[in-house]
Amino acid sequence: MASVGAPSAPPSVSSAPTGSPVTGAYARLGEVFSGLRVTELAAHEPAPRGAGWVGADELSAGGAALDAFLAWDNAQVLRDYGQQARPDVIASFGLHRYAWPACLLITLPWFLHRRVPRFPAADVSFHRTLGRMAVRVERFACLPDDPAAALPGARVVPDEAALRDEVRAAVAEHLGPVLEGFGPRMRRGRRALWGMATDEVVESLWYLGHLLGEEERAMAELEALLPGSTAPYTGSAGFRTLTGPDGTALPTRDRASCCFFYTIRPEDTCVTCPRTCDADRVARLTASATA
Repeated sequence: MASVGAPSAPPSVSSAPTGSPVTGAYARLGEVFSGLRVTELAAHEPAPRGAGWVGADELSAGGAALDAFLAWDNAQVLRDYGQQARPDVIASFGLHRYAWPACLLITLPWFLHRRVPRFPAADVSFHRTLGRMAVRVERFACLPDDPAAALPGARVVPDEAALRDEVRAAVAEHLGPVLEGFGPRMRRGRRALWGMATDEVVESLWYLGHLLGEEERAMAELEALLPGSTAPYTGSAGFRTLTGPDGTALPTRDRASCCFFYTIRPEDTCVTCPRTCDADRVARLTASATA
């Protein structure tokens, strides 16, 4: 269900500052996935606002900016499906469409370069129709042998396990306030909200791993990152393998949450939805692989 729009030039956003430890990861993202481009802001450069931009801090506040953000999802459902969705369903769609790319801001630099940036909500802006994010990178974690360890803002951690702790903490730091902003609109408790966050972490990096030609490594990294006992995240990465009619291995996973798309089209569930049985998954994954 991820939809971050087609790329286009963002208004009034400068090029990446020299020496950013994550510039290479965001450049690679743009090379393999044209639907999302990330621009880094200089230290004292204001975050873009207006003209389609919204700050994560504005979404976290749960006010007029969030109303406007969700109005886009409401209009999209009416246009594409010809029916009015419940307000909590619209809010679920809106959260997904922000959280999916937002998680990549943190997980992709970790996956590619073992660097984990920190993003308070005020340091991220999103332009959903252009598929653009603008970020300010001031702090990041890395391993001792990383040349970036000498850069300002570096937090050096001893090993891979500690770096995974940093990934989980960085995502929680950024998404926690956003979940609080969306929560009252979604009629879900804390556990369900963090189940959605778990799914966004896993499914966004899993998809990028596929585009990068490193799907198996992405799955293994995500299983280590989210083994199922890492609060506040709900559940594990949830990967498992099905077998196609010709014996082909078909990787899938069981989502920790549901996006409620079935309330609009009951017959058209996500392939990783808990409502989708294994027989349907095999048929759909086989058809996709053949195509």
